[in-house]
Amino acid sequence: MDVLSDAVAAMRIGRPHSSRTELRAPWGIRFPAQRGAGFHVVLQGACWLIPTRGDPIRLVVGDVAFIPRELGHAIADSLDTPLRDQNDANIPTIGDPTTVLLCGAYLLDQSRMHPLLAELPEVVHLPARVGRHPTLRGAIDLLGRELDADPLPGAPGVLPPLLEVLLLYILRAWHEDRSTHDDTGWAVALRDPDLAPALQAMHHDPASPWTVRDLAELAGLSRSAFAQRFTATLGIPPQTYLTWWRMTLAARLLREADLPLRTVATRVGYVSEYAFAKAFKREFGTAPGRYRSAAG
Repeated sequence: MDVLSDAVAAMRIGRPHSSRTELRAPWGIRFPAQRGAGFHVVLQGACWLIPTRGDPIRLVVGDVAFIPRELGHAIADSLDTPLRDQNDANIPTIGDPTTVLLCGAYLLDQSRMHPLLAELPEVVHLPARVGRHPTLRGAIDLLGRELDADPLPGAPGVLPPLLEVLLLYILRAWHEDRSTHDDTGWAVALRDPDLAPALQAMHHDPASPWTVRDLAELAGLSRSAFAQRFTATLGIPPQTYLTWWRMTLAARLLREADLPLRTVATRVGYVSEYAFAKAFKREFGTAPGRYRSAAG
């Protein structure tokens, strides 16, 4: 499996939703904190995004704003416009729209956020630039058409996967931009010709009895050089990340699949059910069976 796709899939707990919103000045909308992530794309006009923390961000046509942790935020036509709650009936609805937005939300489990997403800023702002991220722009165009006033046949079936694609394109675009500026972090690791194969191997086959030496051979480095480079880039040793990822997969299997504990243990690289239960309890503070019961 792909590392970026895996990171999103491991956190997904529900179907995404979206809307095309036409707004008439003056307008200001406050969004409460939610369990997930959200985005805004400006199709017409301009607006301000006002995060819970940090400075307001001016958004113009084509800009994308992604809020990965949904701590609550607001959007408004002006910083001087009073803010109203999202469902306030007094938001202006008469007259020609001054701003048109694509808005959406993803239900994600924030309790165990993959470090690839955890390193994102409070707001991911992707300004519109000619020639940059054409696949992201294409996904936005498709989504905007599907959410138009006259929905096309099959729109309910098209929207969820299209929203999933949009999320991956947003994350890919941010990591592509960051990898040219940063020296460490997941943006760098995913494009590193030595580290990326090792990460892909751990995700493709988490049940394999990987050793640091095995992963170093995939990277074409000595054992010590690989361990040092992995830790320096991602902030954790390779075996620590491998265990974290295995336990994350195990928790997802326990929540979503009615599999015997022995099968779950095998799928995440543990020959012994006892060893798996011990590692799981060390990671989550509870036994696998109790975790499954609580999640159900």
